[in-house]
Amino acid sequence: MFRIPESIATIGKKRIEGCPVDGFLYGGGPKNPVLMLIGEAPGEFELVDGIPFIGRAGTELMHSLSTIGLTREDVYITSTVRSRPYRWGTRKNRDGSLTERKYNRPPTTKEILAHAPILDYELANIEPKLIVTLGNVGLQRLLGKTARVTDLHGELLRRPVQYLNDLEDTSFNWTNETFTIVPTFHPASVFYRPSHRPSLDKDWLEIGRLLEGDSYLENKDMEISYEDRFD
Repeated sequence: MFRIPESIATIGKKRIEGCPVDGFLYGGGPKNPVLMLIGEAPGEFELVDGIPFIGRAGTELMHSLSTIGLTREDVYITSTVRSRPYRWGTRKNRDGSLTERKYNRPPTTKEILAHAPILDYELANIEPKLIVTLGNVGLQRLLGKTARVTDLHGELLRRPVQYLNDLEDTSFNWTNETFTIVPTFHPASVFYRPSHRPSLDKDWLEIGRLLEGDSYLENKDMEISYEDRFD
């Protein structure tokens, strides 16, 4: 099983200090997985258990994997941001009282840049047959802000991806290498937009079809290391 080195985790933890986020979650899976899944960020329950994609969204994702004969053990699961972005909100209790609590929110551009070295390291060291992005955040982290999952879902893309050339950079560069990617919807999307269900199911069947003919699914040989740039 592959896990990022502590030196790379430390880079991410220090770079995101001061942002409204909680905890830190390591990705996990084989070094040569069938798929590399890139999500958005961990939520409350992921941080408690230390496992990416659990709860309702995790159940939905495991169901999608099962439709093409895969399990969690076959894939490497990671995310664009490794800490939980939160916002404070008010919840009304049954007795009418109010409770302040943290709610999940999408990561900001600053938070995505802060944890960019972590995903860059994984992209350089994990060797999947295919990369699958789950939702817009993961897709746009790789292909830029103009990429939309509603436009690209289910398509086989061979493109350069964004990476942080230097830890001091405030914008991304493009790799010389091309990566093989299929975008699809985030598994939680079907809970608040059930109309996505047919497209999500069709995307996963297409991913399975592509894997059956995997002789032409080739990813890059990207070289990158931040460890010697950080004290």
